[in-house]
Amino acid sequence: MTSDAVISIKGLNKSFGQTHVLNNISLEIGAGERVVVIGPSGTGKSTLLRTLNFLDKPDSGTIRVGDLTVQAQSASRAEILALRRRTAFVFQNYALFANKTALENITQALITVKGQSSAAAIARAEDILRETGLIDKAHSYPAALSGGQQQRVGIGRAMALDADLMLFDEPTSALDPEWVGEVLDLMRRVAQKRQTMLIVTHEMQFAREIADRIIFMAEGRIIEQGTPAQVLGDPQDPRTKAFLRRVG
Repeated sequence: MTSDAVISIKGLNKSFGQTHVLNNISLEIGAGERVVVIGPSGTGKSTLLRTLNFLDKPDSGTIRVGDLTVQAQSASRAEILALRRRTAFVFQNYALFANKTALENITQALITVKGQSSAAAIARAEDILRETGLIDKAHSYPAALSGGQQQRVGIGRAMALDADLMLFDEPTSALDPEWVGEVLDLMRRVAQKRQTMLIVTHEMQFAREIADRIIFMAEGRIIEQGTPAQVLGDPQDPRTKAFLRRVG
């Protein structure tokens, strides 16, 4: 274990019925590191992210985020809530509250997760909306926002939590092509702050630009990892090579 590792995963397993989706995953992520996960569909990438804050309960393994260590098989409700407070999740389908404005979607998390007062939450949410270029949409509901704007609100909500680790689950895959750029630009700005990030994406050029490390997953396992130049430019495993030929 490296001394500056923000997150340490050991022996993580997850099955759905007879399908073993995560197979003994172990991984460490350092403070401020941007790690991008790539690989074929159905290989466990999204499940990896979802098990890290128990959106999907892992079957076995240990997860450490900051000073909190959680054993999958014996995790208490209090430990799971504490783990979720240390992580912030950006969903593929935005996961905004349809009956709340952009401002309220951000303040909700600050009040319920961080325990902030309404006034403090509103002030912080307004700062986030300015930073994401959406202050003029503060009182708009999700139905009145484009897909790109909704995802920027989702990222803003995650930013507001000041979490140890931000998890991005294919944040552009549900977007029309014209909205992808604005979301990737916002993620680049978040990355420049040395926010620790674990990103599942199929945007290979973005992965090349933003990642400190790229992980290639297949069949529920980490097959290969290294710098973008190593994994994307000089892959060693035949499965990595075949995948990159298909997406390249």
